Amino acid sequence: MSQGIEGKVVLITGGSTGLGAETARVLAARGAKVAIAARRKQKLDDVVAAIEAKGGSARAYAMDVTDKHQVEAVAAAVVADFGRIDVLINNAGLMPIRPMAEVNTDEWDAMIDVNLKGTLYGIAAVLPRFIAQDSGHIINLSSVAGIKVFAPGGTVYSGTKFAVSAITEGLRQEVGEKIRVTAIEPGAVDSDLKLGTSGTAAETVLGFYKDAIPADSVARAIAFAIEQPADVDINAIVLRPTRQVF
Repeated sequence: MSQGIEGKVVLITGGSTGLGAETARVLAARGAKVAIAARRKQKLDDVVAAIEAKGGSARAYAMDVTDKHQVEAVAAAVVADFGRIDVLINNAGLMPIRPMAEVNTDEWDAMIDVNLKGTLYGIAAVLPRFIAQDSGHIINLSSVAGIKVFAPGGTVYSGTKFAVSAITEGLRQEVGEKIRVTAIEPGAVDSDLKLGTSGTAAETVLGFYKDAIPADSVARAIAFAIEQPADVDINAIVLRPTRQVF
């Protein structure tokens, strides 16, 4: 167990599969009390059962990150169940890749609602609590596409992730010395994210992910940020497969 992680209450959005589920497993194994939230309750329950079978502490909460009232309600429920929240991991995300000329505004709306508004709603739910308790850690999942535009096809996705990275940095400057803020900016990682593309770009996306690194690579990066002493703020971690050029 890691001294900087053990006993901390960690709320993870998008916790039913992929990066969120793997991060829950890694942090629980290091002694965190993990609250996982997503729309698919059965998948959340499966993750909780696997964590508890190994002696970890976890609870599942059904939640849609695009509904700010649900996000606030889950934050309140986690505090009621565990007594506090120490870390929020804003992990829920969508990545439908498509040339802008196809003008799929439904996909644009969905990425803005989940990737951007969902992140903001998570921050809104925990920040007043962190300010009141004079401590806390907000970890936002951005992307290498949030530091370099992924085009053609990923232009709107990059737009949402650039926004997440900018909000993360601005938040860091605003919150003062007691609250930590981290952006995690992965490249190709094996998760459900690559399955969000349909139509013309699907084959290209799957090809891009052929050298993807496993989800626990990101989970370990997140653990590294959390386990630092309280006066050390890891502001950004960029990680890619060694073969990835973009």
